[in-house]
Amino acid sequence: MPRIRGASIEEHHEMVWAGLAEAMRGLLLERDYDSITMGHIAARTGLARNTLYNYGADKSALVVALTQRAGRPALDRVAAIAARSGDPAAARLRDIIEAVLEAFTDPVMQLMFRPVAEVPKGPDNPFLAIVVEVEHVVRDGVAGGEFRDVGDVRLTVELLSGVMRAGAERIGRDPAAFADTVGAAREMILASLAARSAP
Repeated sequence: MPRIRGASIEEHHEMVWAGLAEAMRGLLLERDYDSITMGHIAARTGLARNTLYNYGADKSALVVALTQRAGRPALDRVAAIAARSGDPAAARLRDIIEAVLEAFTDPVMQLMFRPVAEVPKGPDNPFLAIVVEVEHVVRDGVAGGEFRDVGDVRLTVELLSGVMRAGAERIGRDPAAFADTVGAAREMILASLAARSAP
């Protein structure tokens, strides 16, 4: 029977997931994603390969689970920012942009852009939940006159999330571009939402 690492089964699983994420980060620094095998991951985490399959049926499933878990702190942070209803919507959106792009400085989060990493749709997708929080902030901004009436808020936020994805991918390629990328994303997104002056 495998040895439990924590004081409880739940703590054990959390420790294993943390070890898996750290192993993946280390392996991605050493080799190309496609050359990483379940054997590499098992060896790096000190798990038996058959135990590793309890966490993911294959590398793709493991990546999906890791990106979901890695996205949860970003969702919590975004939800807390969005809930600051006393702050202007533009200020909240500026902070959300930085929080989301900061989450993508983690190589594990970058894995979601791989074709194999099909993050599930619906309530299990932390990124969909982030989009919903952003929709609330945009609606607040429209209602308060900070933002123009964009019409279809959901469509607008989906289109703007393309800017965020491009920024996240840029940070993945060049981590030193973080500050510039955050600044450019803020400028582009806020300019697209800004209330227009009367002619």
